Amino acid sequence: MRDVGDFVIRRADGLFAYQLAVVVDDALQGITHVVRGADLLASTPRQIWLQRQLGYPTPAYLHHAVALDALGMKLSKQSGAAPLTGNPVSALTRAWRFLDQRDPPSQPVAVREFWQWAHSAWDPRRLPPVAMLPHGIIGA
Repeated sequence: MRDVGDFVIRRADGLFAYQLAVVVDDALQGITHVVRGADLLASTPRQIWLQRQLGYPTPAYLHHAVALDALGMKLSKQSGAAPLTGNPVSALTRAWRFLDQRDPPSQPVAVREFWQWAHSAWDPRRLPPVAMLPHGIIGA
């Protein structure tokens, strides 16, 4: 715990905090791999500590660059980023390209088709590098 520091397990309003909730949720679902933005990198040691305390297996973690706007702010609901609209396959393809993954041989027409292809095509070695920005958010 010395390396991780104190963190909230149960909030003042009585609800369980994110760190514990995600650990229990992942364990109950049998999650073996977690791929998420590098802005959550600091959460990973806390979650691993909780997994060990609870006797849960530790998934493999991979953190990728975070999508940023023109001002260098993370694109998220919290920052007021516009939601993705239109064809969900197009949105998935744009996200796939942001992660620097190779294009499919032909454009999938359905979400299920995209994921069937993407599952075998995923190459974490192609991910863009992650760098710390001056205001602390990690991006490409």
